[in-house]
Amino acid sequence: MQTSPRALPGRAGDTGGGTGRLRGRRAGAGGGTCGLRAPPRPARCGGTRIRRGVGVGGVWALPSATVLRGGERRFRRGQEPCPSFRSLSAGPELAPGGGEGRPGVTRFGPCVSPSHLCGDQGSLVPAQPDTEPFPSAPGPSWPRAWAGAPRQPRAGLGRGGRGEAAAAEAEGGVAMAARKRKARVMAAGGAALWRRLSAWLPPAWLPRGRLGLAALLGRLSDRLSRGRDRRARRSSWLLLAPLLTPPVPVITAPPCSLCPEGAHRFQWIGNLVPEFGISSSHVKVLSSPAEFYELLKVQIKAAKQRVVMASLYLGTGLLEQELVDCLEETLEKSLQAKGSPALRVSILLDYTRGSRGRKNSRTMLIPLLQRFPEKVRVSLFHTPNLRGLLRLLIPERFNETIGLQHIKVYLFDDNVILSGANLSDLYFTNRQDRYVLLQDSPEIADFFTELVDAIGDVSLQLQRDDTVQMMEGMVHPYQGDKVAYCEIANRRVMEVINSARTRQELLHAKTFHSSHPGSSLLSQQGSQASGGLKPEPDTWIYPLIQMKPFGIQIDEMVTETLLTEAERDARIYLTTGYFNLTQAYMDLILGTRAEYRILLASPEVNGFFGAKGVAGAIPAAYVYIEHQFYSEVCYLQQQERVQLQEYSRAGWTFHAKGLWLYLAGSDLPCLTLIGSPNFGYRSVHRDLEAQVAIVTENKALQQQLHQEQEQLYLCSGVVSTSTFEQPNRYVKLWVKLVTPLIKNFF
Repeated sequence: MQTSPRALPGRAGDTGGGTGRLRGRRAGAGGGTCGLRAPPRPARCGGTRIRRGVGVGGVWALPSATVLRGGERRFRRGQEPCPSFRSLSAGPELAPGGGEGRPGVTRFGPCVSPSHLCGDQGSLVPAQPDTEPFPSAPGPSWPRAWAGAPRQPRAGLGRGGRGEAAAAEAEGGVAMAARKRKARVMAAGGAALWRRLSAWLPPAWLPRGRLGLAALLGRLSDRLSRGRDRRARRSSWLLLAPLLTPPVPVITAPPCSLCPEGAHRFQWIGNLVPEFGISSSHVKVLSSPAEFYELLKVQIKAAKQRVVMASLYLGTGLLEQELVDCLEETLEKSLQAKGSPALRVSILLDYTRGSRGRKNSRTMLIPLLQRFPEKVRVSLFHTPNLRGLLRLLIPERFNETIGLQHIKVYLFDDNVILSGANLSDLYFTNRQDRYVLLQDSPEIADFFTELVDAIGDVSLQLQRDDTVQMMEGMVHPYQGDKVAYCEIANRRVMEVINSARTRQELLHAKTFHSSHPGSSLLSQQGSQASGGLKPEPDTWIYPLIQMKPFGIQIDEMVTETLLTEAERDARIYLTTGYFNLTQAYMDLILGTRAEYRILLASPEVNGFFGAKGVAGAIPAAYVYIEHQFYSEVCYLQQQERVQLQEYSRAGWTFHAKGLWLYLAGSDLPCLTLIGSPNFGYRSVHRDLEAQVAIVTENKALQQQLHQEQEQLYLCSGVVSTSTFEQPNRYVKLWVKLVTPLIKNFF
């Protein structure tokens, strides 16, 4: 439905239905106009139905099942807001395409079509100022790229065939009309409010000029509210000043003519990252730490060409030493073998975590460097945010809160293991996590090898004498210029992503052209000559990278889009070992339409449970954050749609993270996210993270993912009000006071 930016026609039954103005209700007067012009009415935006304004006391163009914030009272769909709600004055919460409301809830974000996100010319471009007062409404299949982001003008891609000329014509005029309309609404909203309030007061309390008094009071309250809004805007910017970053890029792409008919609905992710199509028979989901550990040893011993491992740290126990011994044995065999390519080992760890204590990850790996200096590379990433006086003052362990290398990927030749588990004995025995093996996937292995090498190039290199130094010509992460270092790191990582994406697009185009009838016989003959037919892909792998220190936010963008576009009756199972969601993720969970089942760690299975010192209070801080979120869910009466569950298992700790997406009407997931991110502030803003989105049409693989999800949730209990009344959930006052100040660091 094409919606004009002009005023809407009146509601059915209104007097003068074509006036295009909203009808208000005054006490003692029926159906009179309040003089408010209705905002444009988008038919649908990213699958979200928009309700038209219904007078002063009604809902003002709100997305259905969306909760607004920022007024004196919050309300849900179907509830009438109190007269003091800021929609009466069109405050910043309803500002088109932006404003001060929470992201994804009160702001209308951009719309991006999946059909426009699978082309071979899509790119990331810096966000530009808004050019339209409200989002277009092309149809239910268009997902919004992420909540609250500015819109990028799309010449020639508007609704209903609107071309470049029409878009250019509307570009300036519509923005001007929006500003004028907002001024008129603010001018009339205050008076309308006071007219309604005066209707409830005894006549003796009011002078004869009741309407004049309402207008005067409305004018005064208008002035006060505008001053309050300006102060709020200034204070918000000042509070967020240390975290200000360049604008998030907008996803833009021309229409794609190479997308096959009936392709899965998540193909738009390929506009950001390379898309790897594989057979579901090459994917295996693991379930236990012991299985993960045994697989690591088997893969190390069988490796012939490369072993690449990225982790937060390598432990110092007997099980970790056994892994090092396997590496040494495999390297020794590689040197003795004749006619085979030499095995190369590359290990990426975090500098601060890997250097903790006298015996640490560095001391565990130095013997390999001393014996195989030409075959082994150990890189230690040091965050550029830990520098100067801060680096000197913050003690060991606490310096890890500033930023880490948090990627967990383990690959051996062409086999890749994606997980959230580190290389430590706890993760090999009784610390529950998630693991997936991608077998015989050379393209995916090449991508992660290049990614680890790129991060290794901008990291400190461990030497045989336990010293570290940068590669020649590289900027030092904490001694050199921070901006220059981050620019180099961004360029290196984006080169890996873009080059792999280009290779995959060329491969897809070649496959598409070879699938035509005229070339099918030639394609089959070529496949047979090269050693047999390759199985038709029914599963797609998308690597999602998040490195906010380097200005790379792909995982954040994709995750927010998935949460935003989850349809009604869809189910999302989200799990994290550390429940500390970003505000944007919480707003999307509370404001969208899908059902959520969130699995988190109970205090007893939290990794910090029983720790010494300040770290021992971290589980209580997580309980406090969980209680706050649950209270918000109850306040909004969303307990049926958003459900919290706590993992509890005697003698175990919980570290699993990820997401399973069940489409409406389906009993099996079609998409899962698995990797290192915890969906918290650290994962989004501080650490280096990587995970993969696995999209599959194969029922057998979907069943594997479903069983994995069920197995994790089987050891959990549903959170209720009585949960926080238990004695072990008591949170000390000082923890409550400190948690808001430090929650962004853990």
